[in-house]
Amino acid sequence: MKDLVIDLEAEKNEILKRYRALLRACKSTLQKGDKRMIRKAFDMALESHKDMRRKSGEPYIYHPIAVAQIAAEEIGLGTTSIVCALLHDVVEDTSVTLDEIEMEFGKKVAKIIDGLTKISGVFDTNSSLQAENFRKMLLTLADDVRVILIKLADRLHNMRTMEFMPRDKQLKLSSETVYLYAPLAHRLGLYAIKSELEDLSMKYMERETYQFIKNKLNEKKAERERFIRDFIEPINKVLHGQGLEADVFGRPKSIHSIWNKMKKKSIPFEEVYDLFAIRIILDSAQENEKADCWKAYSIVTDQYRPNPDRLRDWISSPKANGYESLHTTVMGPRGQWVEVQIRTKRMNEIAEKGFAAHWKYKESSTDSGLDQWVSKVREMLKNPDSNALDFLDDFKMNLFSDEIFIFTPKGALIQLPLNATALDFAFEIHTDVGASCIGAKVNHKLVPLSYKLQNGDQVEIITSSKQTPKEDWLNFVVTAKAKAKIKSALKEEKRKIAEDGKEILERKMKSLKITYNSENLQKISYFFKLQATQDLFYNVAKGIIDMKDLKEYQASEKVVDNKPQQDKMDQEQVQTLIKNIKAKDSDILLIGEDMQKIDYKLANCCNPIPGDDVFGFVTVSDGIKIHRTNCPNAAKLMANYGYRIVKARWTNQQELAFLTGLRITGIDEVGLINKLTTVISNDFKINIRSITVDSDNGIFEGQLMLYVNDTGHLDTLIRNLKQVKGVTAVNRFDSAIEKAS
Repeated sequence: MKDLVIDLEAEKNEILKRYRALLRACKSTLQKGDKRMIRKAFDMALESHKDMRRKSGEPYIYHPIAVAQIAAEEIGLGTTSIVCALLHDVVEDTSVTLDEIEMEFGKKVAKIIDGLTKISGVFDTNSSLQAENFRKMLLTLADDVRVILIKLADRLHNMRTMEFMPRDKQLKLSSETVYLYAPLAHRLGLYAIKSELEDLSMKYMERETYQFIKNKLNEKKAERERFIRDFIEPINKVLHGQGLEADVFGRPKSIHSIWNKMKKKSIPFEEVYDLFAIRIILDSAQENEKADCWKAYSIVTDQYRPNPDRLRDWISSPKANGYESLHTTVMGPRGQWVEVQIRTKRMNEIAEKGFAAHWKYKESSTDSGLDQWVSKVREMLKNPDSNALDFLDDFKMNLFSDEIFIFTPKGALIQLPLNATALDFAFEIHTDVGASCIGAKVNHKLVPLSYKLQNGDQVEIITSSKQTPKEDWLNFVVTAKAKAKIKSALKEEKRKIAEDGKEILERKMKSLKITYNSENLQKISYFFKLQATQDLFYNVAKGIIDMKDLKEYQASEKVVDNKPQQDKMDQEQVQTLIKNIKAKDSDILLIGEDMQKIDYKLANCCNPIPGDDVFGFVTVSDGIKIHRTNCPNAAKLMANYGYRIVKARWTNQQELAFLTGLRITGIDEVGLINKLTTVISNDFKINIRSITVDSDNGIFEGQLMLYVNDTGHLDTLIRNLKQVKGVTAVNRFDSAIEKAS
């Protein structure tokens, strides 16, 4: 008991130390009376959480203090947000009510905490409706964006302190983070937080790869720093010579972005050249910003030859989230490409702190792209018809999109995502313009609705009062707004047609002497394999279901009436099926909480083999499918359908063969294929299912589909194949990505 008292004393001091660090972090934004307000919130949080502990055994209060610290230091939020961050778990986890908070801290704080409490269960472990909850979370964005920013700070701290959680929880949180929170941070312009969230997710989802890249980066650290010093020196000299005040430094790329590059280009770590970016941050007055950035660009390109295809100018046309910067790639002194980012202090603060810094400079920026984006999100949320998962996909698509700029006939500028079509542009102008659009003129030339717009196009929309939205429009529009409006219009159209169908069906059923009631309507819908009675009415109105079909239904019903044993037979069939499944002795995958044997299929999207880290996914029509935890679909499945995920692991039974793919590249030599197949067939006794080989100007690229026993077997094979003369790389690959159904 004595030890505990000493511990409590030490913890008390640690809590005060952390609280003082928080006060130092928000010193620059403190106004009169703010300190007292923060102290009051801290005291309330301390008292409310006094008997609570985190999974690591630490006092729970460490968490709200850390979230407040991130909000202040890394996002740059003010006193109201810090108060809310300190109290963000109080209403949900303790006996304190919202009314008490409103009484103590006012309406605004209560409203933000209400928003945070509503979304605290967004990704609750048992929640089967993540998508719907995520939509609710974004609804709060329409009220006060600070809710989302504090939520991001909360998620970041949880990810930083996740090592004490069980493995399945780590995987689930990481999937959600990389699927939703990281893109959200990206869209709000919080690049530093976005990168850290992606890296932390990768740390748990791709442990070995993460560690491998981390170690490699550390090995080459001294060499990299020397290169950066040599690269920067001449630039610094000229900048100062021309009277430009600037900080020039090298910044390592995130582990996640390096991994993405390795995957995208199918290259090993050693061939990733841009492991860092050089950043030039100018101290310029706002009126000289543009000129100074271009001046610095000129200095850099005088020293090093630029790659003309790699200039990105986000100073003349900032990104929708307010990001401004000049990016160029130049050839460094040792024959390698180096990315250089040029921006001013103001631009850098917006790039690092995104939304929060945006408000700070708001009076100087005429029209914030971010405001436009927030209002677009509001518009999407107001559409009550859209299915939550469709909404989530549309929303994510808009999160990731790069922008293009399109001009109206009068020269106004409209921002659209990359690959937007003429029809997207029409809906962007107005819903009615989109709905009645029959074509467009791009740069005075007539084009179809599906025409993909290019940056800088001038577009004029042609409409007709006879036009109505068509189903196939959904195949080529890309903006969430266009999709939502088309779906809504089609639904309305279908509803009107279904109304007519309802009357026709009623008449037909009467003439066949079938009682018109909801039970019979359900039965008829089921007979025609339709999901809802509205689909039935629609098909009748369209003539897809006619009198002949209804007579067939009537005949089948009579057959059922004369077979009272039917149910019994069904029961017997079901029992037989269950027995068959249980009798299978080839199943070597244990699935479910109690690890019982169940029938399963291996997913084609990632071809798991024994030894891989795997999970089971309960599909709608295909039983349980087994995926690798690093499958391309894993993040989406775990984030959207957490309730359909079951634990899975391999058992060590007899050796079975599993299909996997290898991509081999190298220098084409006489007899190379023969050498490879000898290694595979003779040394390893492995069966090859298919082999495709492509040789181009002396470069050999082959793809093999072969059967292996497990990951150990595969790793040994890859090692031996790499030793074949002429082979430069051997990588395992996933086959086509399949839909989550």
